[in-house]
Amino acid sequence: MLGIEDLTREQISFILDQAKPFQEFQRYPLKKLATLRGKTVAVAFFESSTRTRISFTTAASRLGADTMALQAESSSLKKGESLIDTVRTLEAMRPDAIVIRHASSGAPEFVSQRLEIPVLNAGDGTHEHPTQALLDALTIRDRKGKLEGWNVTILGDILHSRVARSNIHLLSKFGARITMCGPAMWVPRELTNLAPDLHITHRVEEALEGADVVMVLRVQTERIHEPSLAADEYIFGYQLTPKRLRLAKPDALVMHPGPIVRGLEIDSTVADGPQSAVLEQVTNGLAVRMALLYHFVSRAPVDAPHPAKE
Repeated sequence: MLGIEDLTREQISFILDQAKPFQEFQRYPLKKLATLRGKTVAVAFFESSTRTRISFTTAASRLGADTMALQAESSSLKKGESLIDTVRTLEAMRPDAIVIRHASSGAPEFVSQRLEIPVLNAGDGTHEHPTQALLDALTIRDRKGKLEGWNVTILGDILHSRVARSNIHLLSKFGARITMCGPAMWVPRELTNLAPDLHITHRVEEALEGADVVMVLRVQTERIHEPSLAADEYIFGYQLTPKRLRLAKPDALVMHPGPIVRGLEIDSTVADGPQSAVLEQVTNGLAVRMALLYHFVSRAPVDAPHPAKE
């Protein structure tokens, strides 16, 4: 599971359908299955993370699997060990799958070509973040009844965002009309080559007009302090405020991959408002990652009885 770009529309729909029973499972008093009992998932994060790492670890645990964790700040990479040597050391401990996040684009694919076990991409450089796009798609489908044909606005630092790329690949497969908006240096024209029917504007009011879904991206604080763009300039030009949100459809869905920088990317009134799906995204992330781990680790056939239904 290395990216969204190479998946078909049918494969994406299958994953979302498989995640649905795991959504309901999160409401059970006892959130524990024995489906992957005796299996082990290696969670190797060579880049800092809280939400995604905890989500994958919790998903594995709720399926009954054990986890072995490696985090950037404590890894042997700090001592000069190569990525492949670190990963092969993990493989020697005989896990049944590896979940990997890395700052270099293509690192999960590099690892997958050298290991026999399933590899799941938890975010690689500026390339892709496939499980984030899948959980976003599940959230849109739940809230709006379908995934096809929406007007989607992606707002912020698109150039450096793997979340944006995965969402563009996914939503375009379902006929979305996607408008990308942000400072010119973060939304270059060549991004329109990612998928059909992509549009660029640097005026937030134009981008939000008639939007059904508004995806606000995380802005790296170190980039906002660059001489070319001050924080107050970004707030004035691109922050999602209640006034700006009113330019979108009345039932427009507001999304953010987290963590939110309140008062910079998005106004707190919007982040906590009725149109916000931020917390639903977190819950749906567990369901999507449980579905993926179930199929990759158990190698269950696509027509197998669903463990959460049983």
